[in-house]
Amino acid sequence: MGSFINALVWRIHVQEVLTEKSAKISKNKESSLQIPTPNYSVFNGRSMCPNCKHLLSAKDLIPVISWISLKGKCRYCKKLISWQYPLIELLTALLFILSWVFWPITLNVSWQYLVFITWLVILVGLIAMAIYDAKWMLLPDKIMYPLILIVIGSYICQFALGKPPNDLSGILISVAIGCGFFAVIYFVSKGKWIGFGDVKLGLLLGLIVATPINIFITLFLSSVLGVIWILPLLITKRLKPTSHVPFGPFLIVAATIVVFFGQNIVDLYRSFILI
Repeated sequence: MGSFINALVWRIHVQEVLTEKSAKISKNKESSLQIPTPNYSVFNGRSMCPNCKHLLSAKDLIPVISWISLKGKCRYCKKLISWQYPLIELLTALLFILSWVFWPITLNVSWQYLVFITWLVILVGLIAMAIYDAKWMLLPDKIMYPLILIVIGSYICQFALGKPPNDLSGILISVAIGCGFFAVIYFVSKGKWIGFGDVKLGLLLGLIVATPINIFITLFLSSVLGVIWILPLLITKRLKPTSHVPFGPFLIVAATIVVFFGQNIVDLYRSFILI
């Protein structure tokens, strides 16, 4: 799945670049000019080197192991292969393991198993969006919309399988808070402070964390993580006060933490209040 994430991120970016090129060609009335390109389809295209575009064989595609055996270089053009590839593969594997170890819901009935399986699918998309936003400051709709539909479809199936119907109100309030918070910022600033992708991500994360308290914790924790990351960069002048910083990765990391430990955070907070 980590290998798939790397391919997904790269292919969607290439598709976006090619779309922009095609639009420029059409604008310049050169629509007859064709750009010969390999198949960059996410599901149908063959794996290839991002540098020389040589199609890769099975021995080139073993996660982590192929990268190590090739010493981080393409077998065909000898160009360096980014550290991103093995790191994302290892990170995905780690997050899948942590999902099982720290999963907060006891798996007793069918709808609870469906929640866990849906989370693993969503996790793949969230990692891909975090990488994409970190690299190109964009949350792609080609990942966002399918994830929203998957979560909604999963909820329909969960309720059909016996999930308590009173949970629906909490989900709707969570979505309203997550989406509404960023929608207000977006429209007040006229898109200068955040992009509309954050509004859609707020909707998605509201669906995922599923309770009002969890979405509040997600928003708070993401802001704290953002400050921890950005403040040293401002102090060392690697960032300017006017620099744009993608907020999606912080939201996604915070939501992942809340999925695993949301109730623990709430219980800890309540214990402080009692003290």
